[in-house]
Amino acid sequence: MIVVTGATGNIGRTLVQHLAAAGEQVTAVSRGTQDIAVPDGVRHRRADLADPESLSPAVENAEALFLLLTGPQLVTGPDPVRFIEVAAAGGVKKMVLLSSQATGTRPGLASHARLHAFESALQRSEVDWTILRPTGFFSNTYAWIESIRAEQLIAAPFADVALPAIDPGDIAEVAATVLRTDGHSGRTYELTGPAAISPRQQARVVEAALGTPLRFVELTREQARSGMLRFMPDDVADGTLDILGTPTPAEQQVSTDVERVLGRRATSYAEWAQRNRAIFG
Repeated sequence: MIVVTGATGNIGRTLVQHLAAAGEQVTAVSRGTQDIAVPDGVRHRRADLADPESLSPAVENAEALFLLLTGPQLVTGPDPVRFIEVAAAGGVKKMVLLSSQATGTRPGLASHARLHAFESALQRSEVDWTILRPTGFFSNTYAWIESIRAEQLIAAPFADVALPAIDPGDIAEVAATVLRTDGHSGRTYELTGPAAISPRQQARVVEAALGTPLRFVELTREQARSGMLRFMPDDVADGTLDILGTPTPAEQQVSTDVERVLGRRATSYAEWAQRNRAIFG
């Protein structure tokens, strides 16, 4: 049995589908009170990561756990050791943590301190662990959907700063491979797309995918921060903007870890935009 937390998100939902399609027994974990749609044969359990004990029923007799933190849990919450103890008590032998590139490139960054604590706790534990450190997600540009549909407008900060963001589907596929196969214990994978791309370049790609002229407006840092605070904690917004605006050389570098795990190159933003053009339009 493989347990997937964050099963309703862009990564978790796709990961559940990959695992189920491969014939694995899967438990999809979500925080909400409503049942979620899952593939045939997948069971659904509710748990709130603000309470590690709530995971106990989901991980009972499980062999592996995919751990994904969201919202307030990115900056505060119970000691990471408790999650590991609860998982191990249920029988979990392997844990895969979705972390962030910034835990390696900016270990002192307040916005990513909790992810760093989770990494450290796993590395000190006796479970087989693998850490995934992705860059920003292509799906972050879903934030443009409303303004594209209403005004044919894309607005973003740091218009010409290029970073190698990644397709969440690639992250999910890497996670599925790591959870299902051996040879990944004790590894930390840096997950990026195949090339760095700026917001202005992304806007032109979306424009080409839609076949509709779009106007691009560069936001100030404060304008962008105001929008981000609607769905993320202050520290996470500030840390994210630091990376987007003043990336380090390591944060601008393309990694080949997706190819190393999957045996194929990472998906480009142009490929992703073409596949998702109906969502933007």
